[in-house]
Amino acid sequence: MAHCNTVLSQILKWAPRHEFESLAKRHHSGRSFRVASRWAQFVGLFMAQVTGRDSLRDLVDNLDAQAHRLYHLGGVGLSRSSLARINQDKPYTLYEALFGKGLRRCQGVAPGHKFRFKNPLYSLDASTIKLCLSAFPWADFRTTKGAVKLHVGLNHRGCLPEFAAITDGKTSDLAIGRALRFPKEA
Repeated sequence: MAHCNTVLSQILKWAPRHEFESLAKRHHSGRSFRVASRWAQFVGLFMAQVTGRDSLRDLVDNLDAQAHRLYHLGGVGLSRSSLARINQDKPYTLYEALFGKGLRRCQGVAPGHKFRFKNPLYSLDASTIKLCLSAFPWADFRTTKGAVKLHVGLNHRGCLPEFAAITDGKTSDLAIGRALRFPKEA
């Protein structure tokens, strides 16, 4: 079978594997993995996000079906228990640093806005992500519901997110907006 570049491999080029591996070494905690790697986890989770997978079982079945393409991406087939174990003790700082690298790369090529405005313009938006209160008791939102909020600040200069913060579901946008330090005259 001839090798062909998949759309997924083209999308993953924004995060070169050598850069990801150096970040993974810097942010690694705990013991090393026997079969899987942080890169295999990242490829699997990225694939799940792009294809809209609903569960670990659904993701693992999809990875098994795409095993011949995963080889070229540097990924491996993962069992549900291995993926769950890796996800359980994954350091969020790795993905936070990866987001920062990707954001800096995008800021260099982002187009400017076409309207006249002298000062930098930022927008703040929050999305409430509903969670099951019995599975996430720390995410107390309402009497019977759990939630967290994702606050994203958008820089209109390139229509790119400038910052993101995750808080409990009760935190207001104003509280986050007042805590942020915007550039002068923004």
